[in-house]
Amino acid sequence: MKTLNAGNFTEEIRSKDLYVVDFFADWCGPCRMLAPLLAELEAENPSVSFGKLNVDEAPQIAGQYGIQSIPYVVLFKKGEIAAVSIGFKPKAELKNALGI
Repeated sequence: MKTLNAGNFTEEIRSKDLYVVDFFADWCGPCRMLAPLLAELEAENPSVSFGKLNVDEAPQIAGQYGIQSIPYVVLFKKGEIAAVSIGFKPKAELKNALGI
């Protein structure tokens, strides 16, 4: 999973057809619980790009998307939001929410 930041975020999500972004923070317990599930989904979906963005390190991006709760997982299609999952969810529920 690629680490995203303010410098590469926009270019990354626009450069791929499908891009799942995990908006997280190091102090967030549910975010840590979700990370291995996202790694599994990444391995199962080679046609989808995966990245993570620390909201504490890029608050302007979190603000741009109105993120108030984490984990906040977004499926971007060619740079546009296609699906959102907020909070921890089991793998099957997360997969269904994102449509991957």
